[in-house]
Formats: sequence, structure tokens, C-alpha cells
Amino acid sequence: MAHWIRRFHPAPHAPVRLLCFPHAGGTASAQHALSAAVSGALDPLVVQYPGRHDRFGEPPVERAEEIVEAVLRELPPDPADRPLALFGHSMGALMAFESARVLQGLGRPPAVLFVSGRGGPSLPLPARWSQELSDDELLAEIRLLAGTDEELLADPMLMELALPPLRADYRLLGRYAYAPGPPLSCPVVALGGDADPRVPVAELAAWERETAAGLTTHVLPGGHFYLDAGLPEVVRVVTGAFVAS
Repeated sequence: MAHWIRRFHPAPHAPVRLLCFPHAGGTASAQHALSAAVSGALDPLVVQYPGRHDRFGEPPVERAEEIVEAVLRELPPDPADRPLALFGHSMGALMAFESARVLQGLGRPPAVLFVSGRGGPSLPLPARWSQELSDDELLAEIRLLAGTDEELLADPMLMELALPPLRADYRLLGRYAYAPGPPLSCPVVALGGDADPRVPVAELAAWERETAAGLTTHVLPGGHFYLDAGLPEVVRVVTGAFVAS
């Protein structure tokens, strides 16, 4: 699992595996804290997109289906045949959703789909994302979402490394085309911040269209990256989904 999937905190005896997809521009390390916090209750795996960190020399992928195909191809079979749950934040929520669709088509639906910081996939994305964004526009988006320290944004060398994969991810979002399909047979759990400037709380309800097993929503204090400060509650929701069942 050295290519697409990282296993920071192995928990081979946990009853469920959890495959996590980071946000646009994000690396696997963005979900390191979540991985650590759920390990033991769950066995966490985290996706590492190309074009960043240890995959910096690889060209970014700009189509959702390519990411989904590559990740699921690399996902190893589990000797214990444990259930698999999916978690995705922001762009990662779309990747997790499309992965859930593929797995269901293969007769292996996930146990639960957790989607964070993203309205339902049938909702339109901002039209301007279908156009090439300038460096200034990308930086403005980063500042709006408040997920990066201003000191880092002011460092031209760091931005030279960070902006190309981020731009590729926004190209991916601009090209994403939702296709109606059979509802998922697994429950969906949607999480969001009450002050997210890109994802109004009301948009979480649109995930209900994608499941025949019910939607549960959780609104936490904070903006688009509410899950940083709200990690304990996120962990409670994620692990609690299996305790409750």
C-alpha cells in the first residue's frame, strides 16, 4: 500500500476498516490526526493523491474516475473480511461517494459512507471552477476556506509547490459530472460546519437522495475545516456509527 494508500496507525484487530479521502489540495497527512484518533476502534487507511508529498514527482490526476479506479484497485483484500467504511472531506467526499457506487456495483457496498464539508453530489458546483483559476484566485479560495496559515500563504516557495496540485484538484471538480444512479444500500452520515462559507448546512440534506438506508446529519461549530477543532466530536460520530449498529 505504498502508492495510493497510507496506513499510519494499523489496527488489524479492529472490526471495521475505514478508508479516508482528503480534501482538494490536501495530503494524506491532513487526516493523520483522524487516523490516530479512530485507530483501535477502526482500522484506518488514508489516500495519498499524486503530485504532493512523497508523490510530488507524479502528475496530479484530474478526473474523479481515475482516482476511484486507482484507489480501489490498490485496496488490498482483508484476510478477516471485515466491513469497509468510507470517509471523505470536501473533494474527498465526492471521491468516497463515487467509490461507494463502484463497490456497490461489485456487490461489496461499504458499511457506511461518511461525507464531510460537501453538499450532496447532485448539487451544482460553482460555475467558475470549470475555468482555469489564476494563482490569485486559488489563494483567495484558500483564504476563504481558512484552512492554511497566512504565513504559509505568504511563502512563495511553498506556494510554488502547493498550487499546482490544488489547481489540478479544482480542474477535477470543474469536470465532475454527477450521474443519477441507484441509491446506495448503506447509510450516509453527513457532517459540516455551521459557518462553512462554501457549504451551507441546508446542502447536507441533499445526500438523502443518494441512499436507501437513511441519512444522518451532524452540524459542528466552525467553517470548512471545522473538523480540526472538532476532531473529538467527529471521532465520536464515526466510531459511534458502528457501536450503535
